[in-house]
Amino acid sequence: MDYFEPLELKRSRQRFVPDSSRVITRFFGPGGRKRQKRIIQRVVSLPDEKSRGILQAVLRDFSDRHQDLENTLLRHFKKIEDLIENPERLTQEHKLLLGAFFTKEYSIESVAFFNPSIVPHPNQEGLREGALRVIFSFRAVGEGHISSLTFRSGVLDKKNNLMLGPVSPFLETPAVALNRAYEKDLFLMILRDELECDDIIYHIFDALPNIFQFHELKNRIEEFVADKVPTSERRETIEMIFWVARSNFVQSFRPQSRLSERVIFPTGRNESNGIEDARFVHFVDGNERYYATYTAYNGRNTLPMLLETRDFLKFKVLTLNGKAVRDKGMALFPRKINGKYAMISRQDGENLFLMYSDHIHFWEKMQMIETPEQPWEFVQIGNCGSPLETEKGWLLLTHGVGAMRKYCIGALLLDLENPSKIIGKLKEPLIMPNEYEREGYVPNVVYSCGALIHNGSVVIPYAVSDTTSGIATVELKALLDRLLLP
Repeated sequence: MDYFEPLELKRSRQRFVPDSSRVITRFFGPGGRKRQKRIIQRVVSLPDEKSRGILQAVLRDFSDRHQDLENTLLRHFKKIEDLIENPERLTQEHKLLLGAFFTKEYSIESVAFFNPSIVPHPNQEGLREGALRVIFSFRAVGEGHISSLTFRSGVLDKKNNLMLGPVSPFLETPAVALNRAYEKDLFLMILRDELECDDIIYHIFDALPNIFQFHELKNRIEEFVADKVPTSERRETIEMIFWVARSNFVQSFRPQSRLSERVIFPTGRNESNGIEDARFVHFVDGNERYYATYTAYNGRNTLPMLLETRDFLKFKVLTLNGKAVRDKGMALFPRKINGKYAMISRQDGENLFLMYSDHIHFWEKMQMIETPEQPWEFVQIGNCGSPLETEKGWLLLTHGVGAMRKYCIGALLLDLENPSKIIGKLKEPLIMPNEYEREGYVPNVVYSCGALIHNGSVVIPYAVSDTTSGIATVELKALLDRLLLP
């Protein structure tokens, strides 16, 4: 049996830990409409002096926890306004107070703060020589095990010491809007991937321009329904058309918000139980941008999704489609390879696959490139983020699951021109949970969603037992030399 001295891995003393004091507001709608009407009646029946005192107490106790509380309360009032007779008779104070009774706080990090990725910040101005400003993304978990996506910033100096940016006590969720315009050809490609060819689709879309807006689509469907009584099959097709339209949208944060204040919280039915394990990559192909693959979870099924951003203020949310889009843990390469998009994935929950595509939204074919070989990965293997380009090959961090469901981080080296060819592999884990990292929400786990190379070292943020996160570094040359050993 081969024996190698362990690689020199440096663990930082810094830890990213959950902070339950960081909260967002969510609409709170207890029971059904009848119960909500009863709540409304109780509130509006209060004497003016009493309601004014309750509202003042709410604003006193909660205004320092939220930057724009009054507008939030009014927004939530709008959600129940249709339950009120003659709502125009209500005073501003009554509207605010009703909004307060239909609002709750949600602590996004109350359970865990883990599965990080790291990418270079789009703004690299004002740094000392050899420094790099970076963005971390994290999976934050709160009440009900709902996962959201949140961010931190920091600067790595030339020795890879991390200076974290300030963390705001406030949080905000983005404004969500449907795409301003849809490409008909792309929309039809998605539908054909989900449905058998259907004459309804052609009847609806033939009358639409090549670039259309949601209201045009909705009007066309209403015209079609008016002409033809929908059968159950037609209703299913129409529901699928609306599902596609509403699954591709844009989320925008206020320009003045700080990075640490931004939270991408589940918005649609497909991700009602969480946004899991975003793998961010700085993609360079003419125009620089950032992509992140993530898993939308609705409590029963998972759906692979894609985020696209240039500035971490505005995010396009897009569906991933095709026969090869299955399971979790997809990670894009940071550039095209031989003119095609490339992605590492794990379609069967056990092995590593490579996929190519001409279109980033569609993935039809895959090939298996690696199966579990070492005991520490006998249960399954997967990626730990996007491959990192080096002069020797694509460095791919992996995770392996072994006995007692212990997760470790390993590494592969893939050929630069033909990534299906593995030219190096660690026989032993690069990172495995030490005695201080075994306890947590899910014990015995180390896991990453993305690393980067800086000043000759691989910087690896990693989760600790699905509860907190840490950072480790390893010298790139030493790692490549080990990978390339015969």
